[in-house]
Amino acid sequence: MSQRKGNDVFAGQGADGKIGQGWQGESHDILKDTFGLTIPTELAPLPSKGIVYPEGHPLHMKEAIEIRAMTAREEDILTNRAYIKQKSVINELIRSCLIDKRINPEDMIAGDRNAVMTSLRITGYGPEYSVEVDCPNCGERSKQEFDLSGLPIKNFNEDPIAVGANAFEFELPITKATVRFKYLNGHEEKEISITEERLKKKGINRKNLVTQKYQYQCVAINNIEDKVKVQKFCQNMPARDSLALRKFMDSNEPGIEMKSHMVCPHCYEESEVRLPIGASFFWPDA
Repeated sequence: MSQRKGNDVFAGQGADGKIGQGWQGESHDILKDTFGLTIPTELAPLPSKGIVYPEGHPLHMKEAIEIRAMTAREEDILTNRAYIKQKSVINELIRSCLIDKRINPEDMIAGDRNAVMTSLRITGYGPEYSVEVDCPNCGERSKQEFDLSGLPIKNFNEDPIAVGANAFEFELPITKATVRFKYLNGHEEKEISITEERLKKKGINRKNLVTQKYQYQCVAINNIEDKVKVQKFCQNMPARDSLALRKFMDSNEPGIEMKSHMVCPHCYEESEVRLPIGASFFWPDA
């Protein structure tokens, strides 16, 4: 159903340009020596092209990283109760399949991590993704099949203020203040998630989700980096400034465009839909 445009999610080659070159380690040796089996490796794209990672970091200026194909061992990770409770399943899945063990998945910004996750799903189960979606035109639900390998990659529209810096600037239209912000990595997203869970257990529903995200993303206002002052500004900026900032953050954020086209079997209209990530993403038979 989807149409290929832009870059492929899945490069299909190892780091040396050879398809299916395998991975190193004791399990690899046993499989190769005993059964003549080599587990293939592939290149997973980084939508950020590594420009936000500091010099010396293993992801600095990397446009792709090498991963090995998923095995039954990774299926154990997907069902590990401890990882599920800690909300670390995806990080542990990526960590297990990375060839370069210097890379910590939690250091990755969300767009890069999601791109690697999508590549892992393709290596493990193929690019076909069957999932139920609601038709934007008539509202009826139907099961559709999408091609994950055809999803386009979205890169930065605006570069960071310096190579190797996860820092971007935007001038607000009303106050004319210059906001410096960053894109969240896995550590920060995990911290937000844990905070939300803790508050839910206490029966507290956070109503300030917008300003809470700003609290993590905005690092300076007109070069003032005092956290209290930055937070106060974010809480009290005009709504038009807040909307403009959110739009800029969203439009500039790199990642996989989880959108595709479908033809509804009920109204026969073709529409663009956002692909939901459900159980069948990593469990096609679910």
